[in-house]
Amino acid sequence: MVLTHVEELGDAGEAAAAAAVFASRYVQEPVPRYELGERSISKDAAYQIVHDELLLDSSPRLNLASFVTTWMEPECDKLILEAVNKNYADMDEYPVTTELQNRCVNIIARLFNAPVGDGEKAVGVGTVGSSEAIMLAGLAFKRRWQNKRKEAGKPYDKPNIVTGANVQVCWEKFARYFEVELKEVKLSEGCYVMDPEKAVEMVDENTICVAAILGSTLTGEFEDVERLNDLLAAKNKRTKWDTPIHVDAASGGFVAPFLYPELEWDFRLPLVKSINVSGHKYGLVYAGVGWVIWRNKEDLPEELIFHINYLGADQPTFTLNFSKGSSQIIAQYYQFLRLGFEGYKHVMNNCMESARTLREGLEKTGRFTIISKEKGVPLVAFTFKGGAGAGPLAFKLSAGLRRYGWIVPAYTMPAALEHMTVLRVVVREDFGRPLAERFLSHVRMTLDEMDLAAKAPVPKVRLTIELGPARTADEEASVRVVKSEPVTVHKRVPLVAGGGKTKGVC
Repeated sequence: MVLTHVEELGDAGEAAAAAAVFASRYVQEPVPRYELGERSISKDAAYQIVHDELLLDSSPRLNLASFVTTWMEPECDKLILEAVNKNYADMDEYPVTTELQNRCVNIIARLFNAPVGDGEKAVGVGTVGSSEAIMLAGLAFKRRWQNKRKEAGKPYDKPNIVTGANVQVCWEKFARYFEVELKEVKLSEGCYVMDPEKAVEMVDENTICVAAILGSTLTGEFEDVERLNDLLAAKNKRTKWDTPIHVDAASGGFVAPFLYPELEWDFRLPLVKSINVSGHKYGLVYAGVGWVIWRNKEDLPEELIFHINYLGADQPTFTLNFSKGSSQIIAQYYQFLRLGFEGYKHVMNNCMESARTLREGLEKTGRFTIISKEKGVPLVAFTFKGGAGAGPLAFKLSAGLRRYGWIVPAYTMPAALEHMTVLRVVVREDFGRPLAERFLSHVRMTLDEMDLAAKAPVPKVRLTIELGPARTADEEASVRVVKSEPVTVHKRVPLVAGGGKTKGVC
């Protein structure tokens, strides 16, 4: 939910109503902004008014800040529209949609090497993005830890999670909303992901899990989950604890299996008990779908599952919400069916090729240091060379690229690395080589404009000010600018006469 605010415009009339200029053939009176109009308007006018306002949004295809899918095939668009009126919560009424969700859960679980035998069903659920998935996984870890502490007669009121300072904000939300301490491993120069050794050092008897990230939001890098598993297993053996691992694979879960099948980060590692992944990122589905998969039934406490007899049949559910659309679940199954392993592998390879094109083009400018790794999520994260003065340049480049339509985020790194300002370009399926080359040309043009602006002289201005009296003895007099005019700077040119002395100024 985004907290809303009322836009302040020039006068009360403007703030209260929006003029419908382009729809004036249908509407002759201003349309209220923040209250219901007294009368209905035609569907054509309503469409045109909303359509025109949305023209001021940025183009999703040029939004290089987002991992979220912005293009799907027309056939999938059609399926989404056909299912847009289905409420997924009505499982008994829409049994085929429920079946498609179950198929997706099992496909993903097997893709992540869950120990699911032939004929067995995997344990998982579709969610509204990875944020809800992380909330559910965190709750399962918290309840599992609390149950064990209760059985042992130990305190269970101070749970914590260990993770890196590079986690996405949804982990901070989980910690705050569900009263779990978040213990973050600080990043360091040259190491922009969680250090497994430092993470394991922070684990104590109150740690409900260690959260590793497969595809850091900051740099796209994969954390070393295998190393974390080995170190944590050794500590568990020494302490007799049973601290598990959750893998936040929101960005990398649909990348690693296709590009790096030999990389062990998933359920092949015994301490990995749950994994979340975003279907709307490299799962190639529009925004609104995520998945969380558990290793087996024992890792999802039964008391968290609700059995609802609301619409005529028993409905087991483990979600934070009730009603939600079916379209994205159906779209996910379409992509699995349409692409298969081969198709996903082709898409991810193409994304990595575009990322390589970007990396090489940025390096050729001689202005940037690339901090993202070639092995990871297909993105390029980079900083300006030049130390302390590089930060303002990053924000200027980000602002300059917006004039060409590109949205490229510039952000400072977390604690201990605040001096670094990073720019990041996410490569999605619809950002192919032609767009990558066009983007690079706009980067070069913007850099030239920035260089030119830096060399331009600062214009001189003559200000006429007016001093107002102080209202009290403790206040200073107020100053008001009443006139501002540019000052022409003349060059001194010698006027030679007779002995060559300067006679005046031109």
